[in-house]
Amino acid sequence: MPISPKQLLDLAVKAVDEKKAMDIVVLDLQGISLIADYFVICHGNSDVQVQSIATEVRNKAQQAGVNIRGIEGMDSARWVLMDLGDVIVHIFHRDEREFYNIERLWSDAKVVETV
Repeated sequence: MPISPKQLLDLAVKAVDEKKAMDIVVLDLQGISLIADYFVICHGNSDVQVQSIATEVRNKAQQAGVNIRGIEGMDSARWVLMDLGDVIVHIFHRDEREFYNIERLWSDAKVVETV
């Protein structure tokens, strides 16, 4: 049975939180963009932590039977982009997050409160 967008969001947020991702922000893009329903944005403080966060998201998604559409940036670990379909996960290295500031680019989106 397919996982709902909200369940997928919860799975992704829990996975990044388990690997101590910093400053987790969820943007609700429903009605704003056709790209996805949600963006999960977070950062790690080192290349190793960024890769660890991404690996945890990938493992949890695979365990839930989610078809991962793509993962970009694992080698450099400066900005890992994970396309889970209804949820896009952005895992930045701390320095890159400040530079790209995608929260500002998607300022029309509502911020979702996470646990």
